[in-house]
Amino acid sequence: MADRAVRPAAGERPRAPTRELAQRLSGGDEVLLLWHPDSDRVDVAVRNLATGADCRIEVAPADAMDAFYHPFAYAARNGPSCRIGQEMTVLDG
Repeated sequence: MADRAVRPAAGERPRAPTRELAQRLSGGDEVLLLWHPDSDRVDVAVRNLATGADCRIEVAPADAMDAFYHPFAYAARNGPSCRIGQEMTVLDG
């Protein structure tokens, strides 16, 4: 059976894929800066490579680079914006 692309319904706009704007490794963590063009939303995703624990932090576009380089400090300053996939301990300080 041939693979067929899923097409949007008539009159529905196709969804633009999430774009990875930047990626870096810091100690045992992978940090991604992600842009969602459909909603013009920016997230920073942090994943611990040893445990698989992850966290997504929604950030204001103007703060994207600050959050990318300092995701835990950004999350601590901006309240409970971290959505945790598995248990991840965020230390402030």
